[in-house]
Parts: sequence; C-alpha cells; structure tokens
Amino acid sequence: MSRQFQVTFDAHDPKALSTFWRDVLGYVHPGPPGVELPADADPLGAWDEFLARIGVPQDQWNTRSAIEDPDGDGPRLFFQQVPEDKVAKNRLHLDVRAAPGLQGADRMAALEAECFRLVALGATRVKRYDPEPPMGAGHIVMQDPEGNEFCLD
Repeated sequence: MSRQFQVTFDAHDPKALSTFWRDVLGYVHPGPPGVELPADADPLGAWDEFLARIGVPQDQWNTRSAIEDPDGDGPRLFFQQVPEDKVAKNRLHLDVRAAPGLQGADRMAALEAECFRLVALGATRVKRYDPEPPMGAGHIVMQDPEGNEFCLD
C-alpha cells in the first residue's frame, strides 16, 4: 500500500518562500479550515483574517505556510519557520521537470526559458550542465530565494 507525503521546507519567511514555490510549480495556497473562498479570493489574506479571528498573535502569522497541487497529483509542500540559516548543501532537493520528453537543443532551450522565468521570481542560477549522452540529458542547477538547491530537469 502506497503512502502520501508532503515535502517540508525550513524557512525564515514561510509566506514568501511558499509564494515563490507556488509560482514555480503552479500550485495554490489552500484556504483556512472551514472557510469557503470565492474563486477570486486571496487565500493568504483569508489566512490573516482567520488567524486574527481565532486570536493568534500577529507575530506568529508567518510561522508556517503550505501549498498544494490544484489537481491533487503532486505532494503538498509545507514551509515552517526556523531561526537558523541554511549552512550546507541540501541532502535532498526538488527536480522541477520543465522539459519532459524534449532532448538536445530543444530541451536546453526549454530549460533556459524556464530558468529566465524563475530568476525573475527570485531564484538564482547556479550552473548549467549540457547533455552528455547516453546518460546525461542536461539540466540547470538553481537556488530558491532562501538558498535551497533545486534542478530544472
């Protein structure tokens, strides 16, 4: 029997980091429990209203955040506030599949286009690895706004 899982990120600013990954992956911020949101509502604003209503002090509103795949296929991503900085290379990272089925120059052009989009969102480009057949299809290593490594694959 398989299990569902979520991926948890330690973060200084959970709301900002979850918004970055929402925009990278096309995910959504879920609304607060028991709150029915209209299609055009801002879920993050709804969370602020919800937390104020249940008495959570404002200095604790950005201690956690989450995003979900609107189609329900991908894992939930959870962001929790921690005081310490990232100090070493990730032992686990995400591969953002930005060029499935593409090869060679077409693949690398698609990865470069996605890299350009993600840099505009706040990512940092680290290094490009060109295709090395037969095993290496090529990818781009990047970092999110808090320095977590990920790859465009």
